[in-house]
Amino acid sequence: MSEEYKYKELTGKIIGCSMQVHSEIGCGFQEVIYSRCLAIELDELGISYQREKEIENNIITLSA
Repeated sequence: MSEEYKYKELTGKIIGCSMQVHSEIGCGFQEVIYSRCLAIELDELGISYQREKEIENNIITLSA
């Protein structure tokens, strides 16, 4: 599939951060621990985010 995705680069960075967290701390922790560690990784890369974002009607709106 050679289709180009709008957020391909950002998605790759987020997945990389997630994999880094998993490789550093491993398995067995509560979700909140992974969430905090992921926030640290995202901060280090300068990626803005919102934690525990509520969505209405199952619609996610991304702001550029």
